[in-house]
Amino acid sequence: MKKIIIAVMSVLIFTLTACGTGNEKDKISEEIGIDISDGSIVYDNDKHSGNGDGTKCVIFEFDNDEVFDKIENNTNWNKLPFDETVETLIYGISNENESIGPYLTDEDGNSMIPKIENGYYFFKDRQADKDKEILDRYSFNFTVAVYDNDNNKMYFCELDT
Repeated sequence: MKKIIIAVMSVLIFTLTACGTGNEKDKISEEIGIDISDGSIVYDNDKHSGNGDGTKCVIFEFDNDEVFDKIENNTNWNKLPFDETVETLIYGISNENESIGPYLTDEDGNSMIPKIENGYYFFKDRQADKDKEILDRYSFNFTVAVYDNDNNKMYFCELDT
């Protein structure tokens, strides 16, 4: 009888653990609203610290235009060019009086997403307190994904400060 109970408990624990873990592609697919399971991860860098602050960037390559069709038909994705806020967060802006951003950078201060001319982007503001405009806040919590039509690549990045 003990063996049966132990076997049932083991199966139950395994099932609950497996249901809760999900892989990277599944989590990102859910976040951006399209299935990217056909993509190959070519770069994955997560620099979040123990308190949750940091950056994450994952780059996917796709063999065909199937993901493009999904993006093109999804209302949460926008055709490039970026709006001014997203442009500032990713690449920064500057003029003769000031320079703002970029905020989504690698260790050397370079943008984690290369300049893309032809594509689509997804942006989600995950900040709990949205009383101020994004660029006027003291901290940032956002997700951005950019699909490059010319190279069949997708850049998925998060910033939490």
